[in-house]
Amino acid sequence: MLSRTCPSRTSLARIANKWTAMVITVLADGPRRFGDLRTALDGISGKVLTETLRDLERDGMLVRTAYAEIPPRVEYELTPLGRTLIEPLAVLVRWAEQHIPDVLAARDAYDDR
Repeated sequence: MLSRTCPSRTSLARIANKWTAMVITVLADGPRRFGDLRTALDGISGKVLTETLRDLERDGMLVRTAYAEIPPRVEYELTPLGRTLIEPLAVLVRWAEQHIPDVLAARDAYDDR
């Protein structure tokens, strides 16, 4: 992975993207529509959400299902491959939640130098 020619670098970059991690976390509970995802992901733009969903679909992490209904309905759901990221990302989320006071204190100490 440390080699610039290693293909795993692109996968790591995709997974490490903040919006990717959040999309996977939201989809861990089951399929969601675009609007539901956008509501759950406070602060994401429609453009960035669309790009993130397309990238995840391209990488085989989620599937997009369009239903022939009026009005049209599209849902996004994690694939078995995408579901393998739920637990590792949950560990990172727990770490972030548990250690945010330490991180904020470190930032304040750094800024006060």
